[in-house]
Amino acid sequence: MNLLRASSRRYSLLPQGAQAFVAGKWTPSESGAVFDVVNPYDGKLIEKVANCTVKDAEQAVHSAQAGLQLWTHSYTAKQRGAILHKWFDILGQRETELATLLTREQGKPLAEARGEIQYSAAYFDWYAGEARRTYGQVVPSAVPNRLHLHTREPIGVVALISPWNFPTAMIARKAAAALAVGCSVVVKPSEDTPLSALALAQTAQEAGVPDGVFNVITADRERTAAISKFLCESTDVSAISFTGSTPVGKLLLAQSASTVKRVCLELGGNAPLIVFDDADIDSAVNGTMATKFRCSGQTCVSANRIYVHKKVHDQYVEKLSTAMKDKLVLGNGMDATTTQGPLINQRAVDKCEILLSDALGKGSELIVGGKRGDHGTSYHPTLITNVQPNTQIAHTEIFGPIAAVQKFQDNEEVLNAANDCRVGLAGYIFGKDTSRLQYFARRLEVGMVGVNEGLISCAEAAFGGVKESGIGREGGMQGIDEFTNWKYICTQY
Repeated sequence: MNLLRASSRRYSLLPQGAQAFVAGKWTPSESGAVFDVVNPYDGKLIEKVANCTVKDAEQAVHSAQAGLQLWTHSYTAKQRGAILHKWFDILGQRETELATLLTREQGKPLAEARGEIQYSAAYFDWYAGEARRTYGQVVPSAVPNRLHLHTREPIGVVALISPWNFPTAMIARKAAAALAVGCSVVVKPSEDTPLSALALAQTAQEAGVPDGVFNVITADRERTAAISKFLCESTDVSAISFTGSTPVGKLLLAQSASTVKRVCLELGGNAPLIVFDDADIDSAVNGTMATKFRCSGQTCVSANRIYVHKKVHDQYVEKLSTAMKDKLVLGNGMDATTTQGPLINQRAVDKCEILLSDALGKGSELIVGGKRGDHGTSYHPTLITNVQPNTQIAHTEIFGPIAAVQKFQDNEEVLNAANDCRVGLAGYIFGKDTSRLQYFARRLEVGMVGVNEGLISCAEAAFGGVKESGIGREGGMQGIDEFTNWKYICTQY
């Protein structure tokens, strides 16, 4: 019996098993190899997934080339938008199935997984409209009887390399924009969460996306490196869009240099969160909870370096610790009472333990948590104070549920500390003095700022960072910039 088909029989979202999706067909790896995807909460096998090779990636790119010609030239922007909107509808109709699958492979609570599916669907809704708003320009000529036109054209085949923390949303944010303007895509999902990507392929087919326009190739960690290198160096791939760590992003950028292809990178963050002495502490705590413990702290925009003015420090810590104890429940994501799922793998747990041990050994005080959970890769939400500048945790993207609080007194001192970092994705400020808030919002060296707000991501706004947090923007009207080329047409008449 086909192991892939047998293991996936219970999922209508994977009708032929957890195989690759190329040219509109479910297909095993050319080598026949598979790899295991397990539930991080209990370590149990969920699926055996096709372990693709570079040859499979080549087939996917060839498929995308064929799909590109059809999608670009035979479908109007209105027709592409209609298909994207139907895809939006399907995600709403199948929200429970998609969220359940996401929870099983990634571990996040079911309610949070539902939120991710809704967030993902919002991108298809937004870019369904943007498909018809990919405007050009008429440029006044300096000489008579000449027409200058600027048009925007799809860049071509785009490789989307997506992460495990938001396995549906990060593909949706990229693919919706690329498909809206007429590109075709090859998706390479994380080896930890390939099932959500395959489920998205099934819904794409249901929405009427033509064969070859949306392709998914799956692979384990070992084979991913070779596939990614091929995609970067292939002259048949016109752009790379990657979300993940800064070191991997730098590698992909270097590998893409040989073909001078467009590269969009959404990389690591180390977000500062600043609570001023005039802040509404309840609002600041709620904002911290939202940004710090979403996805168990495994987000690139998670508050990482928390600076609290010494006048309100004790009050903030007391209220934050109470909120953590009252609202954060560690457990199985399928349990309705769970609000905190496990970390993605053992490496993530080990990293949290190393960072916490170093901080406590250098004078930090443990207020809440500080230990592993009882199941799988679970880790208790943790709060530490009196964090010293010489600790690893003060300079490292934690990517886990540890809130590390530092005191400050001087405005310029905290601004300099917040900007003393080679990455700059997001930042958060809480207070009431509008002049100070505007000053910090403009002076923080980040791509996105939350002012008295902890949740900042949405389909309508541009997402991205500065410095080593990446290149380009996703979402909003800016999201189509990564997938289009400007063409100048000069006509004499």
